[in-house]
Amino acid sequence: MHHCGLELSPLRAEPRDDAEQVTQALLGEPLQVLERQGTWLRVRTAYDYPGWIRAEAVAEGSGELPAARDGDIVAEARAYLGAPYEWGGMSKRGIDCSGLVHMAYRRLGRIVPRDADHQEDAASKISVTELRPGDLVTYGEEGRANATHVAFWLGDGRILHSTERDDANGVLEEPEPDDLAARRRFLLRL
Repeated sequence: MHHCGLELSPLRAEPRDDAEQVTQALLGEPLQVLERQGTWLRVRTAYDYPGWIRAEAVAEGSGELPAARDGDIVAEARAYLGAPYEWGGMSKRGIDCSGLVHMAYRRLGRIVPRDADHQEDAASKISVTELRPGDLVTYGEEGRANATHVAFWLGDGRILHSTERDDANGVLEEPEPDDLAARRRFLLRL
């Protein structure tokens, strides 16, 4: 087994620096090496996510993820308030909407899927009367089968999410914007 030996390293869709960043590996994160292509390794993360990482970012040894502990999922997500939006990001230096959900749970030692559509698949659907702070709301585009955005529900019509809009960028708490509310897919509990 191997692990990420750098504080943060991009995982790319293809073995090149200009390929899409699909996620990031964090220091100590376990990685399964699947193949090598020059200076690149195709790896699978502990949360079953594949990607290409530079070989120099990978170290020998099993690595580890945070141990399970009790805590408030909203408080864990709030630790990222103000972090800028970054597609595929997983840190306070940059994080996307599903990365925020993944990392909030990961900080409590619970591994959930990385992407909004997979998070949606892994969660239980709930009704509006069951909705409580810390539950998830997914959003989508008309004609698309998958979720394209995810947010934590805070109550009183407010959400906590990572967004990239003209008027807002990054992790913030706000009243659920009307354009998002119009694209609501599901209310969920992980």
